[in-house]
Amino acid sequence: MTATRRALRRTATVTALTAASVLAAAGAAAAHVTVHPESYAKGATDGVLTFRVPNEEDTAATTKVQVYLPTDHPVLGVLVTPHDGWTAKVTTTKLKTPVKTDDGTITEAVSEVTWTGGKIGAGQYEDFDVAFGQLPEDTGRLTFKTLQTYSDGKVVRWIEQAQSGGDEPENPAPTLKLTAAGDAAAASSAPAAKTGAEATAAADSSDSTARGLGVAGLIVGALGLAAAAFAVVRTRGARS
Repeated sequence: MTATRRALRRTATVTALTAASVLAAAGAAAAHVTVHPESYAKGATDGVLTFRVPNEEDTAATTKVQVYLPTDHPVLGVLVTPHDGWTAKVTTTKLKTPVKTDDGTITEAVSEVTWTGGKIGAGQYEDFDVAFGQLPEDTGRLTFKTLQTYSDGKVVRWIEQAQSGGDEPENPAPTLKLTAAGDAAAASSAPAAKTGAEATAAADSSDSTARGLGVAGLIVGALGLAAAAFAVVRTRGARS
């Protein structure tokens, strides 16, 4: 085998492996069930949470989605947006610690929303919207454990919580960060409770990340071709 062919083969192998790892990361980033926007101010009122559910199976459709809302830090005034083809069932639970509000004391809150009757096919996703009256003020994050059921009976449990400083778990639960009212992040999320514009932008952030990783894979491929061309020129120069 000539030096040129060996250089081309080495370059092609490295390029293919690198591009494959980048594209695999892009697929993984897009596969999780997530909540959007990613953050709200503590105590925010009259907003919307969007749960994005992608189908990560090639031979089965998602037929049931169960989202569990925390009751230790309850979300008040929950309303479910009608969704074509899906039926929503809302479950309420009596709170261990009632919540005092300007409108009185709240003793019950929604603990689960289940959507059935529809289908999310391979390569597709659905957005499920939940409106709220008020978010809690006494915690820095809300975790929404989610179960995703497929037509073949498989159930994916999105219930794992990331540890501080650790790697992301395999099946992370959708998590909403709650920020102090004076934080810049809180300021950016506050208009979403009024207009929904920032919520829509945040809902697309994970998809933008995946697309960015895909573009990075293409760039890696281009760099690999450039390296191969340089190797050919260098080999020919050495021969002459």
